[in-house]
Amino acid sequence: MKKVLLCATVAYHFSTFHLPFMAWLQRNGYEVHVASGGKEKLPYTDKQFELPIRRNPFDKENFKAYKELKKLIQTYDYNIIHCHTPVGGVLARLAARSVENQSILYYTAHGFHFCKGAPLKQWMMFYPIERLCARWTDVLVTINEEDYNRAVKHRFPAKEIVHVHGVGVPPAIKKYTGKEVREELELRRDDIVLCYAAEFNKNKNQQLLIKAMKIVLEKHPHVHLLLAGLGDPNQIIQLAEEYGMSKNIHILGYRKDISAVYAASDIAVASSLREGLPVNVMEAMSHKLPVVATKNRGHRELIQGAGILVPLEEGSVFAEAINELIEHPEERKELGRRAYERISEKYCEKVVMEELITLYESKEVLA
Repeated sequence: MKKVLLCATVAYHFSTFHLPFMAWLQRNGYEVHVASGGKEKLPYTDKQFELPIRRNPFDKENFKAYKELKKLIQTYDYNIIHCHTPVGGVLARLAARSVENQSILYYTAHGFHFCKGAPLKQWMMFYPIERLCARWTDVLVTINEEDYNRAVKHRFPAKEIVHVHGVGVPPAIKKYTGKEVREELELRRDDIVLCYAAEFNKNKNQQLLIKAMKIVLEKHPHVHLLLAGLGDPNQIIQLAEEYGMSKNIHILGYRKDISAVYAASDIAVASSLREGLPVNVMEAMSHKLPVVATKNRGHRELIQGAGILVPLEEGSVFAEAINELIEHPEERKELGRRAYERISEKYCEKVVMEELITLYESKEVLA
């Protein structure tokens, strides 16, 4: 039986982004092994190995993970090694290089950290590492045009550089009407609802949305912002209290019924500083929501003609864009239609699965 090793920094990465492809691998005769940090048990997996991989590339535990990966590759003689995430990707490629094996080595870059506008220190750290590791990569998979063009222009020495349109989003779940979440939060039918599904962290930059909401509410007091995601929201809660608008900001935590949140919403917002190709925005677009988002690599690629892009850290401009969509419902509807079409044509699960399958078949490993 053909064997594939999937490696990433955390198991959560696979449960969030890759289960459909893992299921396809099993259906097509692969023995699927997963090596990652974290204790989450994954489906569509024949063997799962918990490794001490850490996000900090300088953590000494990563050397232990490297030695364990090396042993796995020696033991199982994989047909394919497909690695993801910066640290998981580096460790897997280093381990594969140090072992005599015939594996085809794929690395998916889910957004290079050395993107346009990124701090110099990120370029100094990640650019030389990714360029070096490309030497040991058979197929470098990029998920956005900016990364693909940079890797090609800078002649990254992978044997092949390809562009796949993200990780794919499944069709919108249509069983929700929007009434469920509005009733839960005691919102009126004529309230305007904004939503953002993202982990609470510095990069996701939810503070910008709170600053924008302060301006929006001066003109439209019936607007509500729903924030769904893991992480510590205390800073956001405190800022909302400071601005006196706690009743308009709803912290939802992690939601398994995120489609119900989208169904209850009128506009999707996205405030992150950096993105590869954000799944949360693709999901919102698949639910026919127009998007107001900060200008960054991933947002620029996705939102072409399906929303409004605003400069980073411009709360007043972000508020103006939200107000425009609130005040022009027909524009809102049209942008939502375009958003749905854009996802359906290029970024849906079906399209991306076909791209990945073609990529594997091109290496003649499915014979």
